[in-house]
Amino acid sequence: MQARIVPLEEGKDPAVVNKTNQFRALPLRLFQLFGLFLALCIAFSLISIYSVRRFGVQSVVTTVKSSFVACPELPNGLDYWINPPSNLMHTMSDKDLFWRASFVPRVKEYPFKRVPKIAFMFLTKGPLPLGPLWEKFFKGHEGLYSIYVHSLPTFENKFPSSSVFYNRQIPSQISEWGKMSMCDAERRLLANALLDISNEWFILVSESCIPLYNFSLIYHYIKKSKHSFMGSFDDPGPYGRGRYNANMAPVVNITQWRKGSQWFEINRRLAVSIVEDTTYYPKFAEFCRPPCYVDEHYFPTMLSIQMPNLLANRSSTWVDWSRGGAHPATFGRADITEEFFKKVYGGQHCKYNNQPSTVCFLFGRKFAPSALQPLMNISSKVLGF
Repeated sequence: MQARIVPLEEGKDPAVVNKTNQFRALPLRLFQLFGLFLALCIAFSLISIYSVRRFGVQSVVTTVKSSFVACPELPNGLDYWINPPSNLMHTMSDKDLFWRASFVPRVKEYPFKRVPKIAFMFLTKGPLPLGPLWEKFFKGHEGLYSIYVHSLPTFENKFPSSSVFYNRQIPSQISEWGKMSMCDAERRLLANALLDISNEWFILVSESCIPLYNFSLIYHYIKKSKHSFMGSFDDPGPYGRGRYNANMAPVVNITQWRKGSQWFEINRRLAVSIVEDTTYYPKFAEFCRPPCYVDEHYFPTMLSIQMPNLLANRSSTWVDWSRGGAHPATFGRADITEEFFKKVYGGQHCKYNNQPSTVCFLFGRKFAPSALQPLMNISSKVLGF
């Protein structure tokens, strides 16, 4: 049996014929795939519509939470510089703090309405037993004062949120009487207070201090004064020049050696001078150690050398040394009478703005915790608040 041979048309290649048949089958396959895709889309749409109606949108659509966290916007306006810190606690070292506090604007005119305030700096071991009396003193004078408390670092104050002392504790370190750590604490108080550009005057008090007049009188007395109340005098005796160490020369000569009370009131210019000091501090830290009590000599000597014309050369805090000893007298419950305060106010003679005055002391110490209640009882009549 012979194979049947189908003749090809003349001029046609068999390979071309096969390709033509493939092209004819391709559109049919594409059409089938497109139909399948369309069917799937319709089915998915119907399922989605049913799910939305049955379960709601939120259960169908997956919520994608972004992990992007916006960077906090850094303050770049004037408020950043003129508003006091909202939180007195910080992580700055003393070196960092003193550097930051030493910033001084060179333009004298402020670009905002500045109300000068008094910074009351409480240097204390812990509690403030006379706190209620101070609360009474400050009441009604908000915006004219600031409060800073330096205590033992382990002390936790428990003032209520309504108290003027609430959250006014600054980062503190241990300070010892008569040693440089005491001056460190005072500089620390000044530096923290300087961070508030509105603080113009700085008063150092202890837990045993009380105000001898009402707030308005003290505020205007300090505001109108041409001088700061820092005791600074030349004591030729053993407790004055007798504490001088010749190794302090030539930075401090014996003729420049001064003594004064630890409790002071100074203006902003003097406060900055104390905080930024790196010249006198090393000398006093090395060569003024007990029985040289540095808190009685460092600031009075330095400031009398730098700016003697700004000092009243007297303290604004009254103390009683009549009983003798290394510390002044302490007054308790039995001492607090009207007669007692007549003696405190009486016999005062000093210079105020280079004129004679009988108002010399604005604060008094030392008062024991037992004196609180009788002080509260007579404060309106005797102290004026």
